Amino acid sequence: METKEYIRSLVNIVYPNCCAACGNALYHNENVLCLDCFDDLPRTQFHLNPDNDVARIFWGRIPVINATAFMYFSRESRYRQIIHELKYHGNHQIGIEMGKLFGLELRETPFEEIDVIHPVPLHRVKLRQRGYNQSECIAMGIAEVMNKRVETNLITRVKRTATQTKKSRYERWMNVKDTFHIPEPDFFCNKHVLLIDDVITTGATIEACAEELLRIQGTRVSIASLAYVQLQ
Repeated sequence: METKEYIRSLVNIVYPNCCAACGNALYHNENVLCLDCFDDLPRTQFHLNPDNDVARIFWGRIPVINATAFMYFSRESRYRQIIHELKYHGNHQIGIEMGKLFGLELRETPFEEIDVIHPVPLHRVKLRQRGYNQSECIAMGIAEVMNKRVETNLITRVKRTATQTKKSRYERWMNVKDTFHIPEPDFFCNKHVLLIDDVITTGATIEACAEELLRIQGTRVSIASLAYVQLQ
């Protein structure tokens, strides 16, 4: 762990009312992010443009109704700390609050047409190790703001996969092939499902999950992630 990241982690433990991005103390009425970081948040605005970078990932691969991501993710950005706090440091509330911000953007857009929200599931071993599914936190925040039904256990991850980091696009796809299972497919029949992930890079994981849903009669799928990594 880098020095700055380690210091921020300690700050958030000792002083939990600190900005998740820069680590500065939050003032009254500030939540998760300070006003400066909130204003500079690298939003993608993809929900306003159907022809966006996330949607293009799935062109010719799976029929996705809508696809978006809330913000750009970069290793050089201070905002990567939001993802790290959520994913590795047990800060569930960051996921919920960021999900609420995301949900506010998705209201009164074509994403309102969804019937149910479902996070991409973790394998039971990873879930036991981590103690929670970070994508579920995001989904809960989005669902609360959009007043949509959220389900968390209707898609299961039956194969424990290796980390996707440093894998090529093809390797990522092979790594997650046949990973997901839907025990009760009738629930999703003729429904429009919004799949939620924390970060999209090549989209291989969420694509594999969507493929299982699309086997079900009449099911339509939209995709949303909290962050999007632009590949060079």
